[in-house]
Amino acid sequence: MRTRRPLLHTLDFLYAIGMTVLLSPLILYVAVVVWRNDGWPIIYRSERMKSPTQSFLLWKFRTMKNDPADAGVTGPSKSGRITPTGAWLRRKRLDELPQLWNILRGDMGFVGPRAPLRRYVEKYPEIYAEVLKERPGITGMASMAYHRTEERLLARTESAEETEEVYCRRCIPRKARLDRLYAARRNPCTDQRLMWATVFRRVSMHRRR
Repeated sequence: MRTRRPLLHTLDFLYAIGMTVLLSPLILYVAVVVWRNDGWPIIYRSERMKSPTQSFLLWKFRTMKNDPADAGVTGPSKSGRITPTGAWLRRKRLDELPQLWNILRGDMGFVGPRAPLRRYVEKYPEIYAEVLKERPGITGMASMAYHRTEERLLARTESAEETEEVYCRRCIPRKARLDRLYAARRNPCTDQRLMWATVFRRVSMHRRR
């Protein structure tokens, strides 16, 4: 049964309303930049899972050239499709601004496990039955603490098949463990700290012995 956190969900909704109003000029500016530089579509929609059985469409500003056959995690085999504008958006994390809409809809929150693709939930049902007891989030302990390690591991792969194998074998289990550890100690204060850490990039597994 999904963990009930009504206070956290209410805070997420209120923060999302405030940030949507505050950041609306920036959101409009980024949308215009993507349209002028890369054309349509401006928004990339990807099916993600918010529970082992429920999916939703996650919104992002488009950062890659379109490919109807696109599937799986992003690795070196896909890096050539990232546009110059997309690389800038990813570096600044501005591509995730449209996810405020997902928060307002109740699909996800600010803090939680990254919403996985359906293929991984179906492949590892035992893992995601535990991880998705928490509502997915834009940021989370696993996303922050394991991000650089994941990038380093996937950067060494040479094909889409190898990227998939490394991601499934080395990244999914470790990120799931971090998500479960965080969920066990989660409260509004720890969420606030993690949100600030995300903004200032202060969480890294590389600083741990």
